[in-house]
Amino acid sequence: MAWTIEFHPDAAKELKKLDRAVAARIVRTLETRIAPLDDPRSLGAALKGEHGGFWRWRIGDYRVVARIEDSRITILVVRVAHRRDVYR
Repeated sequence: MAWTIEFHPDAAKELKKLDRAVAARIVRTLETRIAPLDDPRSLGAALKGEHGGFWRWRIGDYRVVARIEDSRITILVVRVAHRRDVYR
């Protein structure tokens, strides 16, 4: 089962601000390593506290924060940022 990757408008804006090579690596990783999985939770980690319900993946020095929507078979990326800034 292949998952669909969608970007929230704010996440798409954050991705466009990144270096082209870094942005391409993030998108390539999402499309080739995470989307084809039967359960994308197997590579990610659940967030806790006020960010509960979201999942994260580390790609290089960056974190991708997303909501996994099982009913639509979609991963909605809500944040793409450097590890030191992502939870602020």
